[in-house]
Formats: sequence, C-alpha cells, structure tokens
Amino acid sequence: MKIEEFINVFDKYKSILNINISDEQYNELYYYMNNIIKWNEKVNVTAITDEKEFIEKHLVDSITVNKYLKNSNSIIDIGTGAGFPGIPLKIMNKEKKFTLVDSVGKKLKVIENINENMNLYNLEIIHARAEELANNIKYREKYDVSVTRAVSNITTLMEYMLPFIKVDGIAICMKGPNYESELNEAKKAIEILGGKLIKIDKIKINENINRNIIIIKKVKNTPAKFPRKQGKPLKEPIK
Repeated sequence: MKIEEFINVFDKYKSILNINISDEQYNELYYYMNNIIKWNEKVNVTAITDEKEFIEKHLVDSITVNKYLKNSNSIIDIGTGAGFPGIPLKIMNKEKKFTLVDSVGKKLKVIENINENMNLYNLEIIHARAEELANNIKYREKYDVSVTRAVSNITTLMEYMLPFIKVDGIAICMKGPNYESELNEAKKAIEILGGKLIKIDKIKINENINRNIIIIKKVKNTPAKFPRKQGKPLKEPIK
C-alpha cells in the first residue's frame, strides 16, 4: 500500500475521530504500520497483517481515545503489546509524556527498534508487570491518564491502572461489546481502589466494530496494599 492509498483509507474515519492529522503524522502512522507488519514475519506481535484492517483495528481504534488526553501531560499505556494504543496516540500528541508497559519483552524490542528511526521523544518503554511497577515510587500515582485496550476484565484492570494515576486523573478502558457484565462486577473494585465511573462512550467505527470507552476518574488515593503481588489481580479479582 502506497502512502496515498493509506491516507485515503484513513480519511474515511476522520469524521469519527474528529481530528486534524498533519502530513508528518500520516507519514509516521504509515511508517509504523509497515514496520510492525514487516517485523511480524520474525516476531509474532499482531494477528492483523492486512493493511486496511490494520488501519481500522489498530490505528483508528487507538486514536478513538485521543480526545480524552486533551488536558493531560503524562499517559501510561498498560499492556501495550505492539504499541497500541500508545504509539498512535503518541504520534498525535508529541508534546505529552508517554510510558508504554508490557510483560512481553520481545514485543517491546520491536517497538524500540522501530522508534530508533522514528525518534519519538519523551517516550519510555518498560518491560515489567503492572503489579510490580505500580509499587515503584517513581511510577505510582504519577500519571494523568492510564489507558488499556482489551487487556483483561475490568476488575483486574482497575488494580493494574488506578495505582498509576494521580488523584483527579482518569483511567480509560477500551472494551468490546461484552463490557456491561464486567463493569457491574467491577463496582466494588473501582470504589476500593479510589475510582469513580464518570462516563461510557460508544463509538461505531464501522458496521462490525463498536468500541466502548469506559472512563474512570481517580477521586482518592489507592490504598498502599494495592496492587497485590504478581498474578493476584487476575487470579483473585477484588469482589
């Protein structure tokens, strides 16, 4: 796919995203897509290798949450995988600090390699488990926003996300169609961990893809005992 076709495909979604994209940003998104697909031949970082599908399900989907970053300066992407939503959001917000975290080191090595040529500054890439990193004073309650995309159930995600956020910051959970039962089960965890449900936005990307964006505000400090040790938030979610 040439850059002209890439832009034509992407532009179909600009009205959904309600965003202006510069030539430089188009070029960077295009470069990132091509290199992820190329690297995927060596290291399995994504199941999506069709370019049009990649634009839709990785790039456009990631940027659906861009509007929530308007008043933030620091963002942490937990479980970033191949850099989604973190890298597309970073491309759209060059001035903001981004931290990308994942427990799978080989995926982060791919991001680091690609970024050697992109040179996205103020970008930190960390190989760690969220449970461990959130107990590090350097990262605990230091971010305006934490974001995740399809990482785990909402109860577990709250224990991963809320400890990183400052009071008055927000957690953004990007979920698919079955979020309602998860959210209902997560009510106690949200309260215990210092959060409050603010809103749920529904975005229709196309006939087959609906994105549900759950916004949790941090209203008080997370108790020091959270997050619990490795594996506990997933195996024994707060009830």
